[in-house]
Amino acid sequence: MNNDVNPFLVKGYKTKKYFCDREFELKILTKNIKNDVNTTLTSVRRLGKTALIYRLFEELEGENCACIFTDIYACTELKDLTETLALSIFNKFPKKRGIGRRFLDFLTSLRPVITYDSLSGQPEIHFEFAQPKEYEHTLRSLLQFLDNQKIKVVLAIDEFQQIVDFPEKNIEALLRTMIQTLKSTLFIFSGSKKRMMLEMFNTVNRPFFSSTQIIGLEEIPTDSYKEFIRAKFEERNRNIDDEAIDFILEWTLAHTYYTQIICNGVFAGGKKKVTIETVKQLCDEQLIVHQTTYMQYRSLLSPIQWQLLVAIAKEGLLTEPQAKCFLHKYKIGAASSVRKALNALIDKEMVYSIETKGKTAYRVYNVFLMRWLERTF
Repeated sequence: MNNDVNPFLVKGYKTKKYFCDREFELKILTKNIKNDVNTTLTSVRRLGKTALIYRLFEELEGENCACIFTDIYACTELKDLTETLALSIFNKFPKKRGIGRRFLDFLTSLRPVITYDSLSGQPEIHFEFAQPKEYEHTLRSLLQFLDNQKIKVVLAIDEFQQIVDFPEKNIEALLRTMIQTLKSTLFIFSGSKKRMMLEMFNTVNRPFFSSTQIIGLEEIPTDSYKEFIRAKFEERNRNIDDEAIDFILEWTLAHTYYTQIICNGVFAGGKKKVTIETVKQLCDEQLIVHQTTYMQYRSLLSPIQWQLLVAIAKEGLLTEPQAKCFLHKYKIGAASSVRKALNALIDKEMVYSIETKGKTAYRVYNVFLMRWLERTF
């Protein structure tokens, strides 16, 4: 292991050495790829979907398989989707040989405008078509190009639920029609808006109904995460108390991103022996650092939305937002007003829903914000 690398990554993916668990999900994904089954992968944001996909890609290396990842979160129309996919393919393959050479020749025939960012040097691809139908034709051609190669192609499309908001009519039907004709290209549709993703793939009258196997990504089991954290410290001849690890996982709700942030910070501190006091100090520092940003949220929300956000944070997991005892406890107002405010918080991605024991529960999306709210108010 490279001793210069903090083993608790907070962005990107390096190798499986820095990846914790997900063995069950990885097994299903690998099986699906080998058996020509498309997959839908859902979870709340920052729980590790992208890292899992790259972990799968690492597993598929040497399998005569080309793996392509494309993130369409910033896409707002079919034109964006087409250009984003073209760029992802362009960046995937070496330009001077094999598929890369063939794709460059193919891309040139589409008359793109290829520019390079003046700061990062990264390429950008744009198509300047006069008719929207030309983007549809180009997207179909890109997918067919991949499918015509002599290897299996795995195309992971992240934040796939964005297509629902595209202005083009019947975009779901259009993509479904394109995809179902492909023979050697498999898809992983990944999304962080679980409700939207499930509606797309589980609703009978939607084009993608029952076209994939759906995997819902949950928090990593605490036993596995605890062992991972301990092992990473021990590999560098350091020690972290069990009590300290337990506190980290409880305080961050074992949410991957926030757990990694705290572990990264504790590890960066350089102490040979980490105690719970060290961890608590770092957690306090995290809340202080973000306090100015969190205070600004108050001016962006209505009074009842803010009150409800604070109440959900204090509850930790709210199961009955319209119950009289809850409304009375936090002096929020009428049940009808709470429902409207709750929907607004969900739309703003300040709160998300969880299905638990047949009930829908609600939790503040940002764990650090939740801890700050419960402490401050």
